[in-house]
Amino acid sequence: MSLRLQLEYWKDGLWFVGRLRQIPGVFSQGSTLEELEENVRDAYRMMIAEQEAAPVEGTIESKEIEVLV
Repeated sequence: MSLRLQLEYWKDGLWFVGRLRQIPGVFSQGSTLEELEENVRDAYRMMIAEQEAAPVEGTIESKEIEVLV
């Protein structure tokens, strides 16, 4: 499966720093833009793996809510 996500990035000194706009908390850095892209992909994959491995007790329920912005 493949997702297309928006990478927002900027220069911080010698580093490219970036985040996935649609996925809060996925940040990384790299010495080149290409390295940043790969590091952000790795960070996203690690986040998904941690969520899938987290033990859950009981029944998980979900509900759609409205958030005013």
